[in-house]
Amino acid sequence: MIPPAFDYHAPKSVGEAIALLGQYGSDAKILAGGHSLLPMMKLRFAQPAHLIDINRIAELRGICEDGADVVIGAMTVENDLIASPILRAKVPLLAEAPKLIADPQVRNRGTIGGDIAHGDPGNDHPALAIAVDASFVLEGPNGRRTVKADGFFHGTYMTDLAEDEILVAIRVPAFAAGTGWAYEKLKRKTGDWATAGAAVVMRMDAGRVTHCRIALTNVAPMALRATDAERALLGQPLTDASVAAAAQAAMAICDPAEDLRGDREYKTAMAGEMVKRAVRAAAARCQ
Repeated sequence: MIPPAFDYHAPKSVGEAIALLGQYGSDAKILAGGHSLLPMMKLRFAQPAHLIDINRIAELRGICEDGADVVIGAMTVENDLIASPILRAKVPLLAEAPKLIADPQVRNRGTIGGDIAHGDPGNDHPALAIAVDASFVLEGPNGRRTVKADGFFHGTYMTDLAEDEILVAIRVPAFAAGTGWAYEKLKRKTGDWATAGAAVVMRMDAGRVTHCRIALTNVAPMALRATDAERALLGQPLTDASVAAAAQAAMAICDPAEDLRGDREYKTAMAGEMVKRAVRAAAARCQ
């Protein structure tokens, strides 16, 4: 299908983009990589009268260090995350996990900020951001504010991003020494969204788990932080029993939508399996 007619805008600064959002309000949509918005427009699920393309705003791209944090521009594409020596050294989960997103062509265009701001529970970066304790820098007419990833997502296509704000950057604390990490994702084929996914960041000392964050992809209307699953591991040795308890706790909060990828029971069971795999893979990287 062909989307309805719209006016196209290509601002060259964040300020100009925010001004356009203020001018057109709910009639405008931000265009980043376009892999989520454009299909919705073709299906007439989204019908913006104004499309604001932020691809020409150079300040929204790139990866750098700022003190103990890594700062990622919202328009940084997936392949740049994969290739980043800073991410590989400081937050390797965010360099490895994008290899599981879509395919090389999509990763050349799709952006981390677009993936997050869209609020689709099937997207991968929301759960990854929660697992790495990321914060999002939002800019609007009243300046900038920073919000935690954990709490930013409110439901399907619903986030803390105001109508007149733009996600400009993602801030991530560099991993402490000895941090293990993993993202396990079940999908039907290359390029598909996850049937279920789990992101885990953890540390261990003397055989016991001392730090753990677990987040889930596509098993609820939004990415979920599995805090009860984390509690099942914290302070415990990593055994079959503790891993199973974490998986059961994660499954208890799942509320997946039924679709061609499976029914509720199957998706919930697969969420538990992804948690088990991710916990064990993360633990193997703890040094």
